[in-house]
Amino acid sequence: MKITVVNGTEKRGITYKLKERFLQHFGSDAEITEFYLPRDCPAFCAGCTSCFMRGEETCKDYEFVNAIEKSLLQADLIVVTSPAYVMHATGAVKALLDHFGYRWMPHRPAEEMFGKRAVVITQCFGAGAKSAAKDIRHSLSWWGISRIGTFDGALMSDIVWNNLPEKKRKKLTKKIDKLARKFARIDYSKPARTKPITKIKFRLCRMIQKRIRKSGVASLDSEYWRGKGWLDRNRPWKKRG
Repeated sequence: MKITVVNGTEKRGITYKLKERFLQHFGSDAEITEFYLPRDCPAFCAGCTSCFMRGEETCKDYEFVNAIEKSLLQADLIVVTSPAYVMHATGAVKALLDHFGYRWMPHRPAEEMFGKRAVVITQCFGAGAKSAAKDIRHSLSWWGISRIGTFDGALMSDIVWNNLPEKKRKKLTKKIDKLARKFARIDYSKPARTKPITKIKFRLCRMIQKRIRKSGVASLDSEYWRGKGWLDRNRPWKKRG
């Protein structure tokens, strides 16, 4: 199987160690590709809307974004990690998610995403892990991913972690091990089931695209939907079967 990991920081602290512990459960057969932010996507989205209006290849940062997207589309499992910075995901993660705005369901979602699984790993010193995980889950769900697992632990700095009693450490790592075992048991030769809420989102977006097309307004997005057959009877979760 193929796993693509997007690390929300280059720092190899507690979040990194949790991610490594998670990946250990998949064994040596897993082909793992990792990206580290901001190194592998160092530029902020400029909000120029060129990806929406003229195509993603016109983005000034296309070289970086395309490399990550190719790996995400080929992956059986997507893992996104981020410590919580001021109660949210890191700025580097937000910058990357902004770059993928054109892949949100109202625009040009990749049909491959509807059959994928993803895991979000966040942690922090105190509060904020849940809101950081929510940031990431929100984008992944609007990409079309239905099966998203989450670890959002309130851990701490390396210094505090290293001085914790062993009993406390085991309690904190038990959750990540449980999540890893759950996802390691999955048969990745079969696509994930698309949940009803994802289908509802898709249908609402379909209504919008049909109205745009009916109005006669030229739109790259509506042409994309028409080309996929989604304005008719095709659906991204059915086409896979």
